[in-house]
This record gives sequence, structure tokens and C-alpha cells, in this order.
Amino acid sequence: MTKITENIVWHNHHVTQEDRAKLKEQKPCVLWFTGLSGSGKSTIANAVESLLFELGKHTYLLDGDNVRHGLNKGLSFSEEDRIENIRRVGEVSKLFCDAGMIVLTAFISPFAHDRQMVRELLKDGEFVEVFIDAPLNVCEQRDPKGLYKKARAGEIKDFTGIDSPYEKPEMPEVRVVNDGISIEEAANQVVHYLQENNYI
Repeated sequence: MTKITENIVWHNHHVTQEDRAKLKEQKPCVLWFTGLSGSGKSTIANAVESLLFELGKHTYLLDGDNVRHGLNKGLSFSEEDRIENIRRVGEVSKLFCDAGMIVLTAFISPFAHDRQMVRELLKDGEFVEVFIDAPLNVCEQRDPKGLYKKARAGEIKDFTGIDSPYEKPEMPEVRVVNDGISIEEAANQVVHYLQENNYI
């Protein structure tokens, strides 16, 4: 233990997570949207948040690109920095969850051990892995940001699905096959899970 950590003591709050959740009339959790670039993570997460907002639920959406504009500005896409990117997002998600919120995160998060790391930060039942499952060829056809084209041309290195692996979740809480269905259908699958499992 370093001298720095020796001088840091956890400060307990008078208002608990249970108090905050009761006030919001919901069970806090982290909806961790994972999938290839172009699979529809951000689009579906936005649609889910809109549905939850209409139901009067308290939410916050952390998007991969948006977080890299601030909190994770300066991190590269090397494996080491990707791990740090997810670690930071996991810690922020934990804070929002402690605040009684339903947190939505949209990150490729390609490595299973990184997603497991975040799961272990949270209490049982708080981490809800949402696998947006779309075939690579479909994601490449969509290619909303033109990233696959650049990766195929060698302009982007370590791009997930091309020259860096994506480890599919083996047992996600929710698996949405986003190929040939509407955004509304996809979002409703996630909200239905929350209703069926008494989060909302």
C-alpha cells in the first residue's frame, strides 16, 4: 500500500443508494450495450432511454464517442488504453448507479475480461449486459462513420472486427439480434427485460 492510499479513507453517506432508488421508484442498474461498430448500440441505447424517460424513469446515457471528448480524452485505441477507457466508464457508471439511476452505456468493449471487470465493480443484479448482435457484413454495409472503409484501407489500426478481435458475450442478460428489425422493436426488448425483472 502506498502512502497516498494510506491517507484515503472511505466516507459513508447518510443518504443511501436504497434511499435514492426508493425516491426514484426504480431499481438502479447499468445497461451495458456492447457490440461491433455499426451494430446499433448508440441508436438503440438512445431509443431505450427515450422509452424510460416517457415512463418517468431517471436515466443517464454514457456514449463511447462522447466520453472520449472529455473524461477519456487523450486515450488511444491501443489495448492498454481501451482497458483504461472501460475501467473509467465502469467507475463512473458505478457512481451513477449509487445515485439510484438507470445507467446506459454504449461501448464496443470488445474484450470479455473488461466487461467482467465492470460487472465485478457492481452489486449482484446491477450489471445488465445488452449484446447488440449484428453480423460483421451488416455492420460494414451500414458503416455510418466510414470507419470500416478506413480500416480496410489500412488507415485505422487495431479496429475491432477487422484486425482486432471482438469477444462475443457468452451469456448476456439481453441479446438483441439487430438485423431486419426496427429500432423500436430492439428498444422494446430491453425495456421488456427491465419490466420482467422488476427494475422498473
